[in-house]
Amino acid sequence: MSDQRNPNLWLPPRPEPYAPSEDDFRRPPEPERSPDPEPSRDPFGGDPKPWYKRAGGGVVAAGLLIVKFAAKIKVVLLLLPKLKILTTSGSMLVSVAAYSLIWGWKFALGFVVLLFVHEMGHVIQLRREGIQASAPVFIPFLGAAVWAKSLGGNALAEARVGLAGPILGSIGAAACIPLANATGNEFWRALAFTGFFLNLFNLLPVVPLDGGRAMAAMSPWMWALGLFGVIVLAFTYPNPIILLIVLLAVMETWRRWRSLKSGDPTVRAYYKVRPAHRAIVAAVYLGLIALLVVGMDATHVARTLNDV
Repeated sequence: MSDQRNPNLWLPPRPEPYAPSEDDFRRPPEPERSPDPEPSRDPFGGDPKPWYKRAGGGVVAAGLLIVKFAAKIKVVLLLLPKLKILTTSGSMLVSVAAYSLIWGWKFALGFVVLLFVHEMGHVIQLRREGIQASAPVFIPFLGAAVWAKSLGGNALAEARVGLAGPILGSIGAAACIPLANATGNEFWRALAFTGFFLNLFNLLPVVPLDGGRAMAAMSPWMWALGLFGVIVLAFTYPNPIILLIVLLAVMETWRRWRSLKSGDPTVRAYYKVRPAHRAIVAAVYLGLIALLVVGMDATHVARTLNDV
């Protein structure tokens, strides 16, 4: 018997045709956006600081490094006299070796000898003032130092001690001129020029340089002018030694200025100098500067490309 079923009954129902609505043609709403932050130069998203505030941090950091360096130098200077191994001859050899890296051993030896002659001027005058003084101790690239309990009982004695170094040092530098004329070797002339410059630099009117010692008897108010001069020099020819001198000059000038303003009768008595003595110190100071300038002009050796 055959199956008489309708074949359409086994098929799934036909779907109705799709009619698009208006909602299909509408654009979905855009999500809300937060306002853009203001541009910032700070990579971490902070507010941009003015240039002077950004530079201030670097200046403070540099100042702290200089202070730490000066503190370490001060500790070394205090310990040097107590170390037996660092005698005058030993420190001289160390300085010669250090300067030889720049100028060669011959010129380095001559330069250290001129430093020794300069410092011995201070030692001789200190002992003439009745003050015990140590032999010179040399510190590479910082010169040399002499230790004493004081620089004299008054500003006039301090000026004599301060000027004694450049006076004897200038004589030592001038002694190189006859050697240059006798040998015809420009080495001695260049060494004399360096010695004249060394002593002239020490006559800058700022403590703790020798010129500042002379100003104690002439006019302590010149310390401010000398301090301004070394600050200008530090900006013109920046190097660690000049920066260290500026730091020491600022501290020493402020200390002395404050003592003068305190009105202490002991301090006033220290800086009380007779006009005649003040005139003598001024004549020696200015005359020495003039002679050193003339000496530098007479011993200047022009360098050529072959010398470089």
